[in-house]
Amino acid sequence: MAINIKTAAEIKKMRIAGKLAADVLTMIEPYVVAGVSTDELDQRCHNYIIDQQQAIPAPLNYKGFPKSICTSVNQQVCHGIPNQKKLKKGDIVNIDITVIKDEYHGDTSKMFYVGTPSPQAKRLSEVAQKAMYIGISQIKPKAHTGDIGHAIQKYAEANYCSIVREYCGHGIGKKFHDAPQILHYGKQGTGSELEVGMTFTVEPMVNLGKRHIKQLSDGWTVVTKDRSLSAQWEHTILVTETGFEILTLREEEVNWEHKL
Repeated sequence: MAINIKTAAEIKKMRIAGKLAADVLTMIEPYVVAGVSTDELDQRCHNYIIDQQQAIPAPLNYKGFPKSICTSVNQQVCHGIPNQKKLKKGDIVNIDITVIKDEYHGDTSKMFYVGTPSPQAKRLSEVAQKAMYIGISQIKPKAHTGDIGHAIQKYAEANYCSIVREYCGHGIGKKFHDAPQILHYGKQGTGSELEVGMTFTVEPMVNLGKRHIKQLSDGWTVVTKDRSLSAQWEHTILVTETGFEILTLREEEVNWEHKL
């Protein structure tokens, strides 16, 4: 599949979609508390995207997915379906947001703590976030997708965590999932060569235990086989002449380089 290089006009739309997706995560943060259901979080995000942003929640009815956001709690790796179960103190939850504005997608996710997390959960979330940033920092013209995956895998495994291999980052634009695939493991110098104007996600899924996963009977929710905790962070990235631009950066992250 050919990799779509964005025009200046398309990049402008991608920036808008990315900002909207980031804003949803900022908006929902105060509501991620003990006693709230992930269904309530979904409804709040849905209404905000539709009513405030005049945008479309991309997951809703995508290949049959029944909700507007993904909420993956504790040992859930990805694609958790919001439901009536209430969050409790100590839970960690990934909220994954994708919005469509003017036909273009912005895709991002972050980890939230419900109350005070366990030291293990906090460490896992921080390792996953830093792994994402380390991967992103490899991005520049003529680098390769394998450089991103190699850097992520090396950091995560050095911190006694494992990388899920069955899911990866992806090209994004008018299509939700497009070329290239961004593996979160691999070898330097392999994969597609990066070019100015590419847009794709970097979204490592990092497990506290082994990397093996299984899908639940709902056909969507993915969990760790050993029931260990899992964490994921995600950004939509543009390859620029000087390196990269994070299209879904939130205000709280403006000094993210200091985490490296």
